[in-house]
Amino acid sequence: MTAEHTMAGRLAQIQQRIHEACERAGRAPGSVTLLPVSKTFGGDAIREAMALGLTRFGENKTQEIRQKAAAFEGDGLQWVLIGHLQTNKAKDAARDAAEVQSLDRLELADALHRRLQNEGRTLDVLVQVKTSSEPSKFGMEPEEVGPFLRRIASEYPTLRVQGLMTLAVNSPDADEVRACFRALRELRDGLVQENIPGVALDRLSMGMSGDFELAIEEGSTEVRIGSAIFGARHYPDPQ
Repeated sequence: MTAEHTMAGRLAQIQQRIHEACERAGRAPGSVTLLPVSKTFGGDAIREAMALGLTRFGENKTQEIRQKAAAFEGDGLQWVLIGHLQTNKAKDAARDAAEVQSLDRLELADALHRRLQNEGRTLDVLVQVKTSSEPSKFGMEPEEVGPFLRRIASEYPTLRVQGLMTLAVNSPDADEVRACFRALRELRDGLVQENIPGVALDRLSMGMSGDFELAIEEGSTEVRIGSAIFGARHYPDPQ
């Protein structure tokens, strides 16, 4: 079996591509974190990934996090919610997620805060920003982020803002994709100058299997990689 047909081989290839993208951008390879996205993959794939040293996994749905957290309880794994979070699922995220990267509205912040108070815990969050014009993409408008961060810092102590997240436009045009990533980095740089107390903006989660090298060249500190590590996803046929 060739390297690209094993998870170990695919992971090594991704790590090499991250290293090369960092070199092109004049960045240290250690400045970019890999978040393996295990959504839709079952326990066997998680165990194979664990054997390769992976302990932190991205998921799209709270229900899947809950199932996997129960199945791997005691294994020291962290589950990161990267998908859109409905307000009525805040309870599940507050209980099971190590981090939420898709905080995009005050209503959700309020729901998470109340649930986290009940759980007696705090939660790392990234604020999702909409940097493309695609209607299917979630996220706050860039001009809303500054006031939102100040509100979070002053009213929601259970939410620890660590940075920003975005999804680039789905386009074959590399310049269009780059523009989305660049917009997030420039927004972050401007917000850093405001020095909002209690808000950390060290992290930029941007880039997925199809565009992560562009994201790294534009300043990403974390890339979310699923199929390029785990292999092709097989979604159930719609009923």
